[in-house]
Amino acid sequence: MRTRTTTTAVALAAALALAGCTASSGGSPQGKGSGSPASASTPATPAPGGGSGYEGPRPQDQNLLAWTGDPNDAGHVTAQSAAGVGGRVTLVRIVLREQITWSSIWLGLAGLDPNAKLADCYLGVYDAQGTLRASTADVSPQLMTEAVAKPLPLAKPFTAAPGTYFVALLLNGEWATNALTLKATGAGISVNAGLTPPNLRYSTILTGQTSLPATVNLAEQSTSTINTGWASQWYGIS
Repeated sequence: MRTRTTTTAVALAAALALAGCTASSGGSPQGKGSGSPASASTPATPAPGGGSGYEGPRPQDQNLLAWTGDPNDAGHVTAQSAAGVGGRVTLVRIVLREQITWSSIWLGLAGLDPNAKLADCYLGVYDAQGTLRASTADVSPQLMTEAVAKPLPLAKPFTAAPGTYFVALLLNGEWATNALTLKATGAGISVNAGLTPPNLRYSTILTGQTSLPATVNLAEQSTSTINTGWASQWYGIS
């Protein structure tokens, strides 16, 4: 008789304990939908960049699709004589990480020469194979007015897949050195550190050009003019 009573008491105690656990885990407001106390105190995943939450400026912050660098860092002003760059194609490399529709090239015009006589001045885009993908009309008039960052439209927008491209600048005419100037980085010679043709970040190619050729041989990229102080221009894309 004593054995049966003891067994019944133990079973009843176990049942009550089980009922208490169930009520505490599923019936309380804390347990319902919030997980265990351990999970509730788990720290949040740190934000990219060491948890600071800060990321540097992006082209989209300024309604652009891409750029050769933050324009806030393009504090340098660069100039070259007509004899130095007239008829040469100047190339600035840009790497796209996603597909875009490329409609315009933004150029940072820093200074004007009101007495310049410009003609056959163009901007364009070459792909990594040296094929001209698009170009502007003659931008000589835009280089004579309003020294600001300005968009220069391509004659025909094109779909640019992710990859390497080269913004091409061709200047022709007569102008006073240090009057017609462009915004640039101060990198100059060091911009090509670790690079060789056909992948130079900043270079010139060809001479005697009055229009952008349909194709260029990027293996012929030269730094001879770059090394004289023709600093890497800033460009944006929209």
